[in-house]
Amino acid sequence: MMKRWTALGASLGLVVTVTALGPLAGGLAPRATAQSSSVDLRSVVTGERLDLNEALPEGRDTEGVKRFLATGRNPYLFDASCLKKGEQTFLAACSGCHGHVGEGKIGPGLNDNYWTYPQGTTDAGLFSIVFGGAQAQMGPQSLSLTLDDILQVTAWVRHLYTGPAQDAEWLTDEQKASLKPYKLGETFPDDAPGMCRGTGKS
Repeated sequence: MMKRWTALGASLGLVVTVTALGPLAGGLAPRATAQSSSVDLRSVVTGERLDLNEALPEGRDTEGVKRFLATGRNPYLFDASCLKKGEQTFLAACSGCHGHVGEGKIGPGLNDNYWTYPQGTTDAGLFSIVFGGAQAQMGPQSLSLTLDDILQVTAWVRHLYTGPAQDAEWLTDEQKASLKPYKLGETFPDDAPGMCRGTGKS
């Protein structure tokens, strides 16, 4: 009987320690302000609605995130300041699996008109894939990237597109008409003007 109480006491002590230390001891971080979306963001694996309250607390209230959550369209697609930051995030967090220009490696290619998940043809769908993860080694990035980071990196993925303009379903007809396929070596200045200037990674 004494061994049971000792084990129970040790277990309770561990629970108290983990709760008290929070994220430092692997406990759950406190939830930030509730986040909601007018857009139906769903896991491409389970179909369940994604919980944006699981996002990192930073990068939730940017103008870009607000616009995206209201419309489902990524406002960073043609913003040089956001593309620069998206490129940096992509090279650090995504290129190991998807290739430096989205050509594919152990993960699928992202720069052509074939999508493993058809949801990837919309901005909301691509965001959902990155935020909530997919099959195989594509885990959810919701605890690695902020909501704003995800918008920046998915804007960069769109910029890498080399497929036919008519298959770029995320673009308006006007944007398709002026689309120029990505050319290797394109760069953006570090201080490019735009919505992401002076925010996030630099």
